[in-house]
Amino acid sequence: MKYNEALKYKNESVKKADHSVLENYHIVIVPADTDESARYIADYSKEPDQFKDSSCKEYCSNGEFEVVSFRKEPEAE
Repeated sequence: MKYNEALKYKNESVKKADHSVLENYHIVIVPADTDESARYIADYSKEPDQFKDSSCKEYCSNGEFEVVSFRKEPEAE
């Protein structure tokens, strides 16, 4: 899907998500291409606070995106 569609879908997903899902999972827009998505998720996971929804555009070569969720890393104490 195009970026604007993915953004709308992500925002709807966040609104509908249970509190525990939001607390334990990242819900992000990623490039649809598997290799680009993997690179984006790897970089995002290092510093999630440094990324905005639109950051995924820098990783995408074909303008196609999807919304995914993946478990947050436990914070170091």
